[in-house]
Amino acid sequence: MENNSSPFEANLLKQKGIIYNIQRFSIHDGPGIRTIVFLKGCPLRCQWCANPESQLRQPVLMFNATPCISCRACESACPKSAIRFKDGPYPVIDRSACESCGQCVSSCCTGALYFEGYSATVEEVMKEVIKDEAFYRNSGGGITLSGGEALVQAGFSYALLAASKQQGLHTAVETTGHANPDILMKIAEKTDLFLYDIKHYDSAKHLEFTGVGNELILSNLKMLLKTRTALIARIPVIPGFNNSLEDAGHFGRLLADLGIKEVNLLPFHQMGQHKYELLEMDYLYKDAKGLHEEDLVDYRQIIADLGIDAKLGG
Repeated sequence: MENNSSPFEANLLKQKGIIYNIQRFSIHDGPGIRTIVFLKGCPLRCQWCANPESQLRQPVLMFNATPCISCRACESACPKSAIRFKDGPYPVIDRSACESCGQCVSSCCTGALYFEGYSATVEEVMKEVIKDEAFYRNSGGGITLSGGEALVQAGFSYALLAASKQQGLHTAVETTGHANPDILMKIAEKTDLFLYDIKHYDSAKHLEFTGVGNELILSNLKMLLKTRTALIARIPVIPGFNNSLEDAGHFGRLLADLGIKEVNLLPFHQMGQHKYELLEMDYLYKDAKGLHEEDLVDYRQIIADLGIDAKLGG
């Protein structure tokens, strides 16, 4: 990508952030063919989170037991004695002692240890994004920032969106809405579409299952709707949390009161379960059954009957 930017724009290109994935050729998370940039860091701790590696802003150490040959090189390499072989064939990681120095990863000859998350500049990310420019233009697609929560790294996200707008790309942001209102409005300046999560209508239930209440989220949503920026609400439908038909009625009335015309219903899935094992984290939803679109037909209809365009999936 040519760099004929003004000094201010050049400075934006040099902004650094921590990302953990760039997914090309997506047909979800916004119109057309898109590239999704996944950023690290999230203020919520949703019990069903499919991307637990995204929760912390810094890179996190992952361990995959399958290729491990128990050579103990990682144990010898760790300067903080954060990795020990104890009773079993695999290392035990003391994550409170780990400083993410990377020496264990460098010593691992099988790739059993690796980091999820890496530093990148806006310019480096845009070099990947712009590779598919022709597909964006032919399909009406563009770039989507996801996470984690993109607003945790607000400066980097703003710079990335600004660089995308300079290239004439459609921009979308997936957000929990739990952010400083001033930050949200600044991001809105460079965003064509918000994909805005509404996880629960009841703040106490929201707090119990995500670690935060919903007051700031709903307040920010109302503020954002006044800007007339395009917005699609999203409801992750989670067993035992918000999947009853009574819940659907509450959501529908909330959306109608807010004047929201479109919502995506996202059925709970188990695709992130293995990541908890790699992070040695407990997963409270390990025994929950995934939902499918056919499970949400009546749920969708209740919301649609209130005049809202309710779609299954996103």
